[in-house]
Amino acid sequence: MNKDKAPAVIIEQADSTEENLPINDEQPSKKKADSPNNHEFFKITKHFGVEAPLLPIEKQMPIEDRCHKRARLAVLRKQQNIEAIMEKAFAFCSKASLDKRPDLDWFSRYITLAEDVSNKTMQDLWAKILAGELSRPNSFSLKALKIFREMSIIDAKLLAKACSLAVKDQSKKNIRIVSGSYQQPGLLNFFAKDRQVHVDLSHFGLNYADILSLADNNLIYQQESESSMMMIGEKLNFNYHGSPLQLSCKKPNIVVQFYKFTPIGSELANLISDKPNDDFLTELKQQLSHHFTLTSS
Repeated sequence: MNKDKAPAVIIEQADSTEENLPINDEQPSKKKADSPNNHEFFKITKHFGVEAPLLPIEKQMPIEDRCHKRARLAVLRKQQNIEAIMEKAFAFCSKASLDKRPDLDWFSRYITLAEDVSNKTMQDLWAKILAGELSRPNSFSLKALKIFREMSIIDAKLLAKACSLAVKDQSKKNIRIVSGSYQQPGLLNFFAKDRQVHVDLSHFGLNYADILSLADNNLIYQQESESSMMMIGEKLNFNYHGSPLQLSCKKPNIVVQFYKFTPIGSELANLISDKPNDDFLTELKQQLSHHFTLTSS
């Protein structure tokens, strides 16, 4: 495993296979199960041990027993979830050299946060978090784990989309999505059509509502940031999914605009496989060419 980066994964559609938890085979009353939707709802309630109201009175266990049953099923689900994650993490760790065991307090909190994750794709990501932490301790903060625990598979796919459009600086710690550039207004350029250019992120699946959603999850900053003013000949060096991308300023007083990942967003971005969007890179080069000479390899 590359020790400079946590294991990565391409976000895919979640596996919808139902878990094999030990639940009873009682059936709801015919009046309450007269449609496929009702039957499916009954299966869900059985999964969580709250199906009693749907059963005939004579088949309902005492409420105290139902309470114990629900608690038992919850513990079994958590154990089954965390064991599935451990199995996946073990497979990832077999391909890496481990520096040392993680902090026990960190591992304890990790277990608590991960044990309710039953979605197969999200389990893969949690397994890769553990493998990454074992390979390079302090890769994932507890704060990042708490944020990630609240994310859905839809949120994870949105993060993957943002990562596909993002560039990194040479340290690979600062991640940003370039959204445009402009030239400071002056007497000679005030009415120039190309004084300000925008990259249409929505054309590549990342609209402003998505930006707000990412910001709500503390993954990127909601407000656009700006570079310092650049003069002719000044350069910005980025990395776009493993390939160098250099912006060489060809006009005076140019400012680059971008959405910046938060520190937590940068941590969690390490879970996402490098999957560049070639169409976006082409658009980025075309738009920024008004102010920069762009070279990539």
